[in-house]
Amino acid sequence: MHPILSIVGVKIFAGRASEQLAANIAKSFGATLGDVNVSVFSDGEFQPSFEETVRGQDVFLVQSTMPPTENLFELLLLVDAARRASARKIIAVIPYFGFARQDRKDKPRVAIGAKLVANMLMAAGVDRVMTMDLHADQIQGFFEVPVDHLFASTLFLKEVAKLDQQNLVVAAPDAGGAKRANSYAKNLNCGLALCHKHRKKANEIAEMTVIGDVMGKDVVIIDDMCDTAGTLTTAADLLIEKGAKSVRAFTTHAVLSGPAFERINASKLTELIVTDTIPLHKHSDKIRVVSVADLFADVIKRLVNNESISSHFVIS
Repeated sequence: MHPILSIVGVKIFAGRASEQLAANIAKSFGATLGDVNVSVFSDGEFQPSFEETVRGQDVFLVQSTMPPTENLFELLLLVDAARRASARKIIAVIPYFGFARQDRKDKPRVAIGAKLVANMLMAAGVDRVMTMDLHADQIQGFFEVPVDHLFASTLFLKEVAKLDQQNLVVAAPDAGGAKRANSYAKNLNCGLALCHKHRKKANEIAEMTVIGDVMGKDVVIIDDMCDTAGTLTTAADLLIEKGAKSVRAFTTHAVLSGPAFERINASKLTELIVTDTIPLHKHSDKIRVVSVADLFADVIKRLVNNESISSHFVIS
């Protein structure tokens, strides 16, 4: 059980998927985590409850939706519980926003999952959403409430700056990441390469080619997420084949499902740097974690004090 938050008017709570990150955010904010209890029935049904008053408070609910379905529904129940308990404002802090890959109809007779998630969150009663590196920026427009869309570039640029920038090339693992990689390349004043892939089906790559000069370069791959690591490791190995001196990757969300860890360990990647928006469920000597807790805590402080957060938007 956690003691009541010490900051008057603000309380931070965690869903079960993000307890450690939420605790670190609360600590950086200067408070302790609020007390939530989740009752689980024998058939798998669960019921979260706040074990302290939230009446008249600004309630921040920290929950990444990975795996998406159960954690999303737990977040929805927490939002509903806070609203029915007379919270003043309810802010859903979703470091990793599940279903973000379903931002449009890319073939007939499919759902737009990200829009459905936005509708459910608003129906539950959120007043604001805070998230990081959405797979598609336009998802912000699915909401009729303010969305604070943070970028891991605030943290990653500091890490990239430690590398030898005279020999640096930024690469996108696919065409979808070209805009993000180009923003990094402009900021770092270095070259850009693009890995073009063709998929047979989801999570399965048919072929990949490299566009750009990587001979003798230290390549940094930039992406928003790493799922099965098929695209990332194929790109890394291909870049080495094309003459790259080394390949590192910076990906915000470490989904790392299926054979991801095995692929990363067997690949020619020097290092994979990720954030803790999703907790690692396995160790790898090639994976290093950079925490987003201080960034989220600072944005929460600025939000509470009605201050600008634009200084955190280094590049998108």
